[in-house]
Amino acid sequence: MKKTLFIKNAAYLTASSLILRFAGIIFKIWIAGKIGAEGMGLYQLVFSVLVLGSAFAQSGIPTAVTRLVAENAQKGKKSIGKIMKVTFSINLALSFITAVILFLFSDSIARKIISDSRTALSIKIIGLAIFFIGVSSIIKAYFIARRKASPTAVSGLIEQSVRIAAVFIFAKRALPFGLSVTCAAVFLGDTIAEIVSSVYLYLRYRFDFSKLPQSSCEAKNPIGEIISISLPLTASRYINQLLRTAENMLVPRALYKYSKKGALSLFGMIKGMALPVLFFPSVILGAVSTLLIPEMSEAKVNKHKGLVRCAVEDVIHSAAITGVICAALFYGAGYNIGFLLYKSADVGFLLTALSPIVPLMYIDSLCDGLLKGLDQQNFCFRVAVGDSALRIVLIFIFVSRFGIAGFIGIMYFSNLLTCLLNVNRLIKISGAELSVQKTVLYPVIFAFTSTLLIKFILGFFALSNLVYIILLCLISTLIYIFLIYRFGCINFASVGPIRRPKKYASKMVRTSFAK
Repeated sequence: MKKTLFIKNAAYLTASSLILRFAGIIFKIWIAGKIGAEGMGLYQLVFSVLVLGSAFAQSGIPTAVTRLVAENAQKGKKSIGKIMKVTFSINLALSFITAVILFLFSDSIARKIISDSRTALSIKIIGLAIFFIGVSSIIKAYFIARRKASPTAVSGLIEQSVRIAAVFIFAKRALPFGLSVTCAAVFLGDTIAEIVSSVYLYLRYRFDFSKLPQSSCEAKNPIGEIISISLPLTASRYINQLLRTAENMLVPRALYKYSKKGALSLFGMIKGMALPVLFFPSVILGAVSTLLIPEMSEAKVNKHKGLVRCAVEDVIHSAAITGVICAALFYGAGYNIGFLLYKSADVGFLLTALSPIVPLMYIDSLCDGLLKGLDQQNFCFRVAVGDSALRIVLIFIFVSRFGIAGFIGIMYFSNLLTCLLNVNRLIKISGAELSVQKTVLYPVIFAFTSTLLIKFILGFFALSNLVYIILLCLISTLIYIFLIYRFGCINFASVGPIRRPKKYASKMVRTSFAK
């Protein structure tokens, strides 16, 4: 991909992601204000079922689409058309089965699995959304492989706009009927938004597909390749999401055993309020990681090991230095953010307590995507399943005994373990070399020193939460950037889709990451 096209696509995805994440947080603040922490807990329980159902419907198909369309880009309309036809057919069948199961067994799922009959109506509704989520994911994967980010960005903006409008109308009218109907109204708005977004994406897809060049070569049946790529991802996604859903069901129960007061509210604060805020700054890294998947696939197919190595080094390094300053800022302003957004000291405590694992979450998320782009889905499957199973065991042992402190400890352990495993695997298969000093040590020292210093200075002034947060983030980040640049942790001269070593581009200087 040309450097200018990569930057343009990254800008599209980053801008749209920032808008969507910001709108999503504002949306959740509004919802939380209407239904409270208990309602958010109820929403997260149903959302866990939606994620599980989507996993069953999508399988590993989107990743297979991205890789195969990227690898067959030169073969023309016939090859790509067959890939899309087969994947659409698989998605349609799986989505239909999933939707029927959710609709017919919603009462049993609500009573016996979730242990809250108030979720039954919402479960019936999300079955319809699952089909359209699957269609959207396949078309988005197609556009990523085609290096066209604008359809995905625009569809996201349309989806969020429709969601906010629909939920505002439906939820407002449903409030007098209780949490069960209000939660169902929220998911009805989500479903309408998914339908509108998928229709838009499909129209864009048909228009783009019609412009693909014709090819004289006969297109082979891609079913074998689709299965070989998606089957490990499918197994991983099925088992992992099943375990994650089980975990989300177990956490409120374990918290209830520890303290019968506010267990569902605490769960809602963690999953529905704190974690979305902690993940908000990762949008830039997420956009770059998404665009790098087809690049990594092509580099691997063409045996450009140097390009793969450089990409791995840059992604891990960028995620680390970005995650560290975000962790320091959440640590320094966590309570203020909690009060500003949710008027809750408990959310502020959770933001502060969970802030040190932010770099681990960012690095782990990006490494997982890159590993799948490098045909390492079997390894990702083992790590994901092992981590989920271990978390469930630890929840049984520690959360019922230590409450929220036990769950936070489990999150620390789990994120550290998966991050180390994924980073180690990426380094091993790519031959990447990272400086612990410039990737970890210097950024940690500079981020927390600058943040705590500015926090101490601002403490002498009577500032509102908003002004305090803006000043702390702005000044601390500027100091941090200056220090890591001064000590050679970043190089602004190297910006592009994949940093090229001298072997591939003699005029480009490779940044040293030697130990």
